[in-house]
Amino acid sequence: MSFELPLLRIGMAGFSLEQQEMLGRVLPHASPGGLTWEFSKFGEADALWLYGGRTQILSATTLRIASGVPAGRSVQINMPDVDRPMVFARPLPRNLQPELAFDLEDPESVGAVLGRLETWLRPTIAQFCLASQVLEQESALGSGVYHVTALNGTLIAVVDLRGDAAVLPTASPMDFVDAMWTARPRDAKLPDQFTHTSLSQLMWHYALRTVRDVLPRRYRTEMLYFRRPPRLPQRLLRDSHLLLLRELSMAPGTFAELQQRTGLVGVQLAQDLAALYLVGAITSNPKRASQASLRRAEGSDSSLYSQQPSQLPASGVRDSRGSASRLQPHDFTAPAPLSFD
Repeated sequence: MSFELPLLRIGMAGFSLEQQEMLGRVLPHASPGGLTWEFSKFGEADALWLYGGRTQILSATTLRIASGVPAGRSVQINMPDVDRPMVFARPLPRNLQPELAFDLEDPESVGAVLGRLETWLRPTIAQFCLASQVLEQESALGSGVYHVTALNGTLIAVVDLRGDAAVLPTASPMDFVDAMWTARPRDAKLPDQFTHTSLSQLMWHYALRTVRDVLPRRYRTEMLYFRRPPRLPQRLLRDSHLLLLRELSMAPGTFAELQQRTGLVGVQLAQDLAALYLVGAITSNPKRASQASLRRAEGSDSSLYSQQPSQLPASGVRDSRGSASRLQPHDFTAPAPLSFD
């Protein structure tokens, strides 16, 4: 069985380009656990790194971090609303005593703070390892309940393939290597002391963190259909996921057609489609497609969806310069016609 570790992400604020480049050189070699970290958008980050030298304390709960790049925007943070660890690079503003801080020019200091973060993110890492095994063994597993046991006999996860999972929060990635999967009665309970999640969320977070290409080959050549809304909180979906759901709810399309219709290409489109595939939101089987979306597609001119935006019929709308605007037959900036759990 293959061994896979998640990609973890850092959102940054207040660092100059030179400081970002310095951290970028240190980061690939600094993880004590051998994990891969990369810089990302704030909303997609597992941890926030803030430069203390540009941090201003506005109140007991509010910080403002000035941009470290020319013409950049400052970031304001209401600390009680932050659901991920915040790490500060020294120097620190007066009266700020964070739990996690490091020295920019000290690689050992960077490694130490990554070690603390990896300990804090241990449940997330364990869930990723479990999801990787679910994907690898899906063809051999039925729809029942399974206990996942490490080689030392410790129960590290319980998976109900009807929709739920629970992971021992202290489990390490090595615990999942050659772990035993044992079928249990269908009414077996998930341990209360474990970290609980839905199977949809488990596979969704896996899809966003894996570096593997998990999109089936047929999804690159066959027609793709909208099946159902993902069983996820809508806040977990990125704009590109919503765009694809909206497009496919209007009309099916191939990988190549979706590239034209969305502007998403290559690796990004494959990753976004893979995430939607793993949570059952899209399908290549027309018999499993949403009948409402098929009827919607039949009621529209499907040839419009395969055209480049510049080839679509011009409307009578003109912009502020008096030039004719070309609009698509549907307003794809509007919310997708979906309802989420």
